[in-house]
Amino acid sequence: MKTIFTAIMLALFSVLSNAQTRFEQAKKTASENSELILLNFSGSDWCIPCIKLHKNIIETETFKQLLADHILEYVNADFPRSKKNQPSAEIKKENELLADQYNPKGIFPYTILLNSEGKLLKTWEGLPSEDAIAFSNKIRSFYQKK
Repeated sequence: MKTIFTAIMLALFSVLSNAQTRFEQAKKTASENSELILLNFSGSDWCIPCIKLHKNIIETETFKQLLADHILEYVNADFPRSKKNQPSAEIKKENELLADQYNPKGIFPYTILLNSEGKLLKTWEGLPSEDAIAFSNKIRSFYQKK
């Protein structure tokens, strides 16, 4: 009985310790480099505003420069519907845990700017009205306030 209990506890600990790998890594890197964290909830294969957000902002050189300049760590919690687009079980579990904590209303897209300790700085519900330059400049303004 003790062996079974120990095995169950080890399995549970293993799942929980890996549950937020990307986000915890982003927090660690952000803390080490004095960066911000951008957490984006999307439905990459069904949510039209999510697709537009990624195409018109996230995938632009302007946004990518935030990453290159070590201003920002980016984490995408994606919730695709198509079977062929499903993330691994670990990523899916992490995305669900992140949604429980940061997006309990299930808004898509929903983008959150956090400091390296996880403190909320700004949110965008739906597709941001800004273009990539204005969006990136808004993030830079929070970075400069640190």
